[in-house]
Amino acid sequence: MEAFTVVDAIVAPLDRPNVDTDAIIPKQFLKTIERQGLGKHLFDAWRYREQGGQRVSNPDFVLNQPEYSGAQILLARENFGCGSSREHAPWALADYGFRAIIAPSFADIFANNCVQNGIVLVRLATDVVDHLFHEVIANPSYRLRIDLPAQEVQTMGDTSYPFSIDAGHKHKLLHGLDDIQLTLQQEDAIRAYEAARRQSAPWLFRD
Repeated sequence: MEAFTVVDAIVAPLDRPNVDTDAIIPKQFLKTIERQGLGKHLFDAWRYREQGGQRVSNPDFVLNQPEYSGAQILLARENFGCGSSREHAPWALADYGFRAIIAPSFADIFANNCVQNGIVLVRLATDVVDHLFHEVIANPSYRLRIDLPAQEVQTMGDTSYPFSIDAGHKHKLLHGLDDIQLTLQQEDAIRAYEAARRQSAPWLFRD
């Protein structure tokens, strides 16, 4: 996955609490096991609507508004990513282009899935998130800078908000490593252990 160090990008405000994974990527799009191609269905029920028997973009939804085109940071409310544990949710967010999400809180399984897919989750106090919503909505194409090494969110007005992150999660995000890639860094040690084990307990091996 792509490593994350610093992202300076447009922010899209999604002013809804308790956004669940079925809203992030509806169930009818979960047949694939490919990570690519799900971005076009992100928030599908909100991004599109039926009009005259045709499926058209909903101009009232934030991601369809031109000032948020190319946004890589999503500003959200509390308990983002609740509901079922489908990993397709971060796949869709990443495929759309989001590198980070800022919110007061996230569902635990969703949060872990985001780390495995290179998305940084920034937890900030509710009053700070309220202030950021005001700034983003009042200023079209508002940008934030998320500095993962420094663990800071920096605003256009030079205000900085520190955030906490698990040290192990930070390491994986900075180096672009999911759990499998992290394990494979120890490939030589794993092979050495297997060779030694084959010598000390050959009856465990059938070949």
